Amino acid sequence: MENETLKVYRYRWLVLIAFVFVGLMTQVLWITFAPITSAAAVFYGKSDLMIGLLSMVFMIVYILVVLPAAWAIDTWGFKAAVGLGAVLTAVFALLRGLFASNYTVVFLSQVGIAVGQPLVIGAITKIAARWFPVRERATASGVGTLALYLGPLAAMLLTPYLYLRLGMSRMLLLYGVASAVAAGFFLLVAREHPPTPAGRYERVLMFDGLKSMLRRRDFLFLLIMFFVGLGMFNSISTWVEDIVRPRGFSISQAGALGGLMLVGGIVGAVIIPLVSDRIRRRKPFIFMAFAGLIPGLIGMTYATSYGLLLLSGFVFGFFLLSAGPIGFQYAAEITHPAPEGTSNSLLLLMGQISGIVFIMGMDAMKDRATGAMTTSLLVLAALAVAGAVLAVFVRESPVFGERRPPSGTG
Repeated sequence: MENETLKVYRYRWLVLIAFVFVGLMTQVLWITFAPITSAAAVFYGKSDLMIGLLSMVFMIVYILVVLPAAWAIDTWGFKAAVGLGAVLTAVFALLRGLFASNYTVVFLSQVGIAVGQPLVIGAITKIAARWFPVRERATASGVGTLALYLGPLAAMLLTPYLYLRLGMSRMLLLYGVASAVAAGFFLLVAREHPPTPAGRYERVLMFDGLKSMLRRRDFLFLLIMFFVGLGMFNSISTWVEDIVRPRGFSISQAGALGGLMLVGGIVGAVIIPLVSDRIRRRKPFIFMAFAGLIPGLIGMTYATSYGLLLLSGFVFGFFLLSAGPIGFQYAAEITHPAPEGTSNSLLLLMGQISGIVFIMGMDAMKDRATGAMTTSLLVLAALAVAGAVLAVFVRESPVFGERRPPSGTG
């Protein structure tokens, strides 16, 4: 009997932590320049948009390499794919630090890091499926998704401080060294799978799975919701200083806002998947994410009090970012037996496409006289309302219905 032979290993948490460390550094390197946009523009003698391009290039590259990366994750396994991504991240992060004063080299280094990123962040649900039983997979996805939030949080909080204390070159080199340490740790401790399976693992080939998942209505709805949600997160993270600067807030205050937004997301990503696993529901939390973020987004749009601004950022992050691990796991469940790496990567792809659209759109709609981004933020609020409406029409995960596994099994 399956429930007599299944065994889980404490080592699964070490594998997951090693993955989180690598994923965290890819996100730090992505968003490094966002909280110091104006200072970086002066340092390199470039416009705000050219500094924004250092972050936006990650989204462009992701679109180009996401399918090869998903194929690598599902064919080679997560250890080989994430290991390659970690090495690319470390090499180009060190190069970025060594030639930090040269905008062209920094930009090309960003491209190199961006090539490695989808090999890492596309493997979240693959690790959960290989090492964790079904009853823990949303929780494992939540911990894995923390990398997507802890990295930007570290960048938002540390970058302004390190830039002022160390200067651009030493700051970027420090991030490069940290990336190399993360890569080494992952390569040392990662294992592809436990000695015995943590649960059933039945998957079809990537392209068969891709065709199957794109015919599923609920997955198409989820793609639209990720397009809105991740696009919102990516664009607001990129323009965080520009959003608050017209109201008189400083670089450090902008970094703190981005940080509180991510702290909220981390708290939500820890709590909400645990609750979801416990009550065996996904749909209510997807709806709650869109409905709950709206007050926080409105607060970030209009707040002139620093305390209210920080509270709004926390609320926004708590509801929006807590939906990430729920959405990733929900997608893996409704598209079974399609490979997890493929569904995971497609959802992230929607965020990269929308991130480019939203970043460019927010810059285009910016008030040229004052620099205010009020109009674009209100558009995002309207899209959040649309996302909440769409969430009403998705069905509950079949794992908790007709495909519900025996109690206590993987």
